[in-house]
Amino acid sequence: MFISAFAKLFWNPVERQFEITLSCLTPIVNLPIFPLRIRTLPGIISEKQVMKKIFRSFAGLNKPGGLLAFSGLLPLFMLAHFGHHLVNSLPVPLLPMIRQDFGLDYTQSGLLISAFTLSYGLSQFPAGWLADRVGPRILLAIGISGVAIAGLLVGLSQTYGILLICLVAMGIAGGGYHPAAPPLISAAVEPKNRGRAMGLHMAGGSAPFFLAPLIAVALASLWGWRGTFIALSVPTILFGVGIYVVLGRRLKASADEFAAAASAEREKCAPRRNFHQLAPFIIISTFAHAVTFCMVAFVPLYLVDRFGLSKEAAAAFLSIFYSAGLWASLLGGMLSDRLGGVPVVLTVCFITGPVIYLLNFMPAAVGVAGIMFVLGICNYIRTPVSETFIVSQTGEKNRSTVLGIYYFSNIEGGGVLTPVMGFLIDRYGFHTSFSIAGATVALLFLICWAWLRVGRSQ
Repeated sequence: MFISAFAKLFWNPVERQFEITLSCLTPIVNLPIFPLRIRTLPGIISEKQVMKKIFRSFAGLNKPGGLLAFSGLLPLFMLAHFGHHLVNSLPVPLLPMIRQDFGLDYTQSGLLISAFTLSYGLSQFPAGWLADRVGPRILLAIGISGVAIAGLLVGLSQTYGILLICLVAMGIAGGGYHPAAPPLISAAVEPKNRGRAMGLHMAGGSAPFFLAPLIAVALASLWGWRGTFIALSVPTILFGVGIYVVLGRRLKASADEFAAAASAEREKCAPRRNFHQLAPFIIISTFAHAVTFCMVAFVPLYLVDRFGLSKEAAAAFLSIFYSAGLWASLLGGMLSDRLGGVPVVLTVCFITGPVIYLLNFMPAAVGVAGIMFVLGICNYIRTPVSETFIVSQTGEKNRSTVLGIYYFSNIEGGGVLTPVMGFLIDRYGFHTSFSIAGATVALLFLICWAWLRVGRSQ
């Protein structure tokens, strides 16, 4: 009931935002380089009534039970995803304040972000292996309460070294959530609705990244960046314990339902394993995510140093990027169900490289806001589509393990590239660094596109 009421309250603004975005992106999507079915899509959904039907049907608002029509557990997983990211979304928007407090340069600032992302990425693979063997509930709980405990210690840290250690602990604690959640979600829904279910789950995890810059700026203006970590970590610890208890009851009550769903899935939709499809798909998806992540990490500093924005205003700009997650992940899931994963991911990865390069030519902060919005759309369309494709290409016994490899590459790439980007900015400036990032994404897109074409014929 709460989830359905929340969706109904905020769905009209989301629809209006999508209308504006669609009108801006239609000229780009109509370029002849895109497949015909991609180019014709804006025309199909541009009619207002059609768009409303698609999105309201997608969210389950026209059906009894709302989101519960997918599964009684899906709203719970959306809340769990929200709790998982509530605290670990704080370091980037608060980075300008942390930098000033400790007197850091760009390289040291990038190392703070990579301290979390490297440990977060490294823990994905062993956590995925563990989830396949001991079950997901304890990993999900640690991914919420464990992250919040580390966030509380971040708020209490007084030296740069202790801060790095606490961020590493936060990454390790959070590594089990993502490899564990998608297999449970995929078992709870029909294969034809899997993309939409992943999109709804992603929307739950996107909300903290949208809200964190706004909440963090407001709290930091009162209590500083340390007080912000403490204020949000304490209730999240309790929330994680509550999720653990409630999820245990719901999983026990739904055990037979999950077993039947998993059996039906094996009978109806046996995975089609093709290394030459899966490998390049994971490579381009994870690399585009990693480059986007390290670029976004430095945008607040870029706005402060180039355009003279205040640290609070620069941090709030991150909400523009993450706002796309409130609806673009839903769109990505819908596109995945209708068009398949490969053409959708290739399209958004093709757009990502040139858009990053265009950051160099923005004459004012409002232009950077537009770039951030487009990058957010690409990122949040790509993620649920990638999850859905990987689930469809892997077997039940090793699904969490492969997802662990995907998230390991996804997050570890960002952790490695963030200090590299900081070094490039210190050495060559923002213009050259942005140019290198955009060109690298474009080059790898061409390589993986050719590899996928070869794999399709095998």
